[in-house]
Amino acid sequence: MLSFQPIGDQAVCIRLGDRIEPSVHDRVRRWCRALERQAIPGVIEWVPSYTAVTVLYRPAEVTYRQLVLSLERLAEQLDEEPLPQPRIISLPVCYGGEYGPDLEALAELCGKTPEEVIRIHSSAEYVVYMMGFSPGFPYLGGLPREIAAPRLATPRSSVPAGSVGIAGEQTGVYPIATPGGWRLIGRTPIPLYDPTRNPPVLLKAGDRLRFRPIDRTEYLKIADSVKNGEDVWNVREWLTEKA
Repeated sequence: MLSFQPIGDQAVCIRLGDRIEPSVHDRVRRWCRALERQAIPGVIEWVPSYTAVTVLYRPAEVTYRQLVLSLERLAEQLDEEPLPQPRIISLPVCYGGEYGPDLEALAELCGKTPEEVIRIHSSAEYVVYMMGFSPGFPYLGGLPREIAAPRLATPRSSVPAGSVGIAGEQTGVYPIATPGGWRLIGRTPIPLYDPTRNPPVLLKAGDRLRFRPIDRTEYLKIADSVKNGEDVWNVREWLTEKA
């Protein structure tokens, strides 16, 4: 399934499917890779989502029809576009207690113990399908259905940065303090958003994410490193594993 749809007068949506699945995600990644390599005149940037890529452009430099023709030509070569190996990121997470206030209630809702929820959640490997909602927020696919749970009936007015939550069949990490209704089961001391860096976000679409359980002592140790200005994004033992 491939179609092009105008969004206002400065963007075109490339629709690649209607289901959230790995094959569609690979096509999204290929389009982003091809757009980066081809540098179509007039194109400003592109935004990947679960099943589409939105391309923003300057109408004074390229018309909608001209852009669609260029995209159609690009589509003919898309299967030849190589995909880089995904990064595998391992985020340390302290589950339960003050960092995961909804863990016990979620476990009871799912008919599990808190320890079982932690084991199931941290045993899966998640795909970063897209970024959104707030700077650096990853929308992840791959949550085991046995620990899926609906959002809270009443959202919190503020969720601490680093909180790991579950909502429906999704899990995610809050990069900054914002309101939110996801059920909080833990927290990572690793910042996912840093406006002083380039790029300012740790994760990107196409990454694979794992959660590594840690205790409160290790959480505070890493949090102190962050507070002291250490470059934790480049500490391999905490973050990146070879694919």
